[in-house]
Amino acid sequence: MEVTRAGDPIPWRPACVASWTMTNVTWRTWSGTYETVPQRWTVPNSTADVVTALRSAAAEGLRVRMVGTGHSFTGVALTDGLLLAPSALTALRSVDLEAGTATVEAGRPLCDFNEALAARGLALANMGDIAVQTMAGAVQTGTHGTGRDAGGLAAQVRALEMVLADGRVVTCSPREEPELFHAARVGLGAFGIVTALTMAVEPAFLLHAREEPMPLDEVLERLEELRADNDHFEFFWFPHTGLTNTKRNNRVAGPADPLSSFRAWFDDEFLSNSVFEVVNRLGRRAPRAIPAINQVSARALSARSYTDASYRVFASPRRVRFVEMEYAIPADHLREVLRRIRAVLKRGDHRIGFPIEVRFAPADDVWLSTAYGRDTAYVAVHVYRGSPYLEYFGDLEPIFTEVGGRPHWGKIHTRDRAYLESVYPRLGDALEVRERVDPERRFANAYLDQVFGP
Repeated sequence: MEVTRAGDPIPWRPACVASWTMTNVTWRTWSGTYETVPQRWTVPNSTADVVTALRSAAAEGLRVRMVGTGHSFTGVALTDGLLLAPSALTALRSVDLEAGTATVEAGRPLCDFNEALAARGLALANMGDIAVQTMAGAVQTGTHGTGRDAGGLAAQVRALEMVLADGRVVTCSPREEPELFHAARVGLGAFGIVTALTMAVEPAFLLHAREEPMPLDEVLERLEELRADNDHFEFFWFPHTGLTNTKRNNRVAGPADPLSSFRAWFDDEFLSNSVFEVVNRLGRRAPRAIPAINQVSARALSARSYTDASYRVFASPRRVRFVEMEYAIPADHLREVLRRIRAVLKRGDHRIGFPIEVRFAPADDVWLSTAYGRDTAYVAVHVYRGSPYLEYFGDLEPIFTEVGGRPHWGKIHTRDRAYLESVYPRLGDALEVRERVDPERRFANAYLDQVFGP
C-alpha cells in the first residue's frame, strides 16, 4: 500500500475504528525530499491509544515518531519503526474565555482550528502563511509568521499534553513540569508524543492588508520605519531583479472589506498558483530565461488592499511545490545578508525563479525557538520542486551561519549539534531534559541524531 495524497499524507481513518494499523506504507514529505516505509503505521483515536501503541513499540524495541502533513523538508518525521498519524486526534477539547485559552488535539489542521475559533469569536494572535499543517506539527517545528509584537505559534502555547517514552501521560506548562514545557514547545517530537495543546487565544480581529511592489533598495532604506509602523510586515524579493512585493497587515476596527470572490480567485489561485506553476515549469526547462521571467513576474503584480478576518489574511493557498531553506538571523544583520545573497546571484551560477521571502519576529523565551532571546529576521530561499537546490543552498548557508543564523528545524540545512550549541544558549538545558524523559532514545531518528546528537 502506498500513500500519496497531495498535500496531506495522513491516511483517512474509519470513524468507527478505535485504532487503525497498517504495514507496507510509504510516507513522503509534501515536497518529496524524503520518504520512509515504517514497520508499522498506526492511527490512534485517543491519547490512550497512543499510550498503547507506544508501549507495544517499546516492547518490540521500535523507535516511534508522530507525523503531520509532511510540510517539513527535513527528515524530522522519519522512522523505520512505528509511525503515528494523528488524523483522528482532532477534537477541540475546550475553550476557556476567562483564561483566554483553547485546548486542541494534536492532529487538528491549523486551518480547521482557525475556523473553530472564529465560530466562537476568537483568534490566534499570529500565524504563518500556510495553514494546512497539523497543530502539533506546526508548533513542534517552530512555525512562525511575521510580527512586530506577536511571536510564532510556539510562543502562544500555554500547555502541552504529552505521552512520554515510559508511557506516562503528563501535562506540562510554566507551573507543571516547567523545564519539559520550555524544552518541548519546539521539541521536534524528541521529548514525547504531543497529543493536545493549550493555545492562547484572543477576541477575533480584522486585519487591513496592503500589498504593493517596491524596489528592494527602498525597502532596505525604509526597513526600520516599515517594521515599526506595521503590526506585520514582510516582503518577497524576486532574484535577479531589484524588485520586491511588500505586505503590510495591521489591526483595524472595521468594517470588513474582503476581496471580491473573483479577485481572490484571480490573484491567489490563478496567478499565484496556476500561472506560477507554469512559469516554474518553464524556468526548469529553460533556466537562462529565469531572470527575464522574474522581471515580468515582479511587474505583473499590482497593488491591492482589503480588510478581512485575521486568519484569512495571514494564510494563503500554496499549491506550487518547492524545496526550502530558511535561516533566522539577528535582525540587524539583514541588510548585510541580502547584499551578500545578491552578490552570489550576480555571479550567475544559479537561476532562481522563486522569490526570497523575508519576515520578522520579536524575541521569545522558547528554548529551541529560532527567535529565542533575540529580535529576528527570517530569510527563506526556495527552489521549485524537481530543480537542483543543493549547490544554491550550499552557497547561501555560510552567509547565514557567519552571522549566527539558526536554521528552521523543518527546512533544509546541514547544521549539527556542535554548531547549534553555539547559537542556542539553552540547547544544553533542553538536552538534559531529553536525557531524563527519553534516555533510551525511543523518539530518535537520523535527523535528531544530527541536530541533538545520539
